[in-house]
Amino acid sequence: HLCGIYFQFEFEFLLNLLWITSFDTRTKDSFRTLTMFSKLLLLLFYFINYSGTSTKPVSGTKGGNVTLTCESEDREITHISLFHQADEIPVCETEECKSENDRVFKEGSCDIIIKDLKLSDAGKYILRVRYTNDQAELERQITEYHLHIHDEISVKKGEDLKLDVLLINADKVERNSSEGWTEVWTRGHGVNSDRLTVSDETLIINEFTVTDTGTYRVLDYEGETLITVSVTESVSTGEHKASSHPDRKLLSWPEKVNGIFVITIVIAYIVIMALQIVLRFAGRF
Repeated sequence: HLCGIYFQFEFEFLLNLLWITSFDTRTKDSFRTLTMFSKLLLLLFYFINYSGTSTKPVSGTKGGNVTLTCESEDREITHISLFHQADEIPVCETEECKSENDRVFKEGSCDIIIKDLKLSDAGKYILRVRYTNDQAELERQITEYHLHIHDEISVKKGEDLKLDVLLINADKVERNSSEGWTEVWTRGHGVNSDRLTVSDETLIINEFTVTDTGTYRVLDYEGETLITVSVTESVSTGEHKASSHPDRKLLSWPEKVNGIFVITIVIAYIVIMALQIVLRFAGRF
């Protein structure tokens, strides 16, 4: 563990040295490339050095909040770094901060809150915490999380069902049917039906039918679930009213005509009887 920390310190020192010298010997484009390459190397080191660390599963709902819990609450935290898909994510100190990434902020000593979840937030996270131990020595804690996001979609029959789930870390999309989980899209092979199309990161099911309802899940390259979407059929208000009285039978046109004829005869009979009564009373006077 100490060797790993020493190597990591030396690695970061070299990166800082390259940062200083690059302004004299490199162009801006070359420096951006170097910076990205260094981040990838550093993230690779984390995976290798902490490959034995268990992953914490975390679940959330689209539009909701999720917490990446930390186990260093009673320690003196000196620095926090959060990584997702090889990118470092800025972490706000409080929820009230104003920044481009104000959805991610710290709570307590080192818990991380991600609010207003998006489907693209799904996947693996690495939280690096630096703290001071009882001997005033600098220690480092690495925690890995796997974020699984749930969503619900309601679609009208005949419309296109659009699932924005083809993330960069997505390997396949499956649907749960009576036969179990079946693949509907696989990276490198595409869709398995003529009714399915792909546009950027969106899987489109054309002309939605009742048979398309069910649960869809997105898996990464390790077989871990990234996203789960429950799809139902949307029923209009008129359809609800029509189905609220299933036992009521609609009359046919001949039945309607016969009904009108009977009502007319009854009304005519009542009118004639009323006239006869009036005439009888009039004849007495």
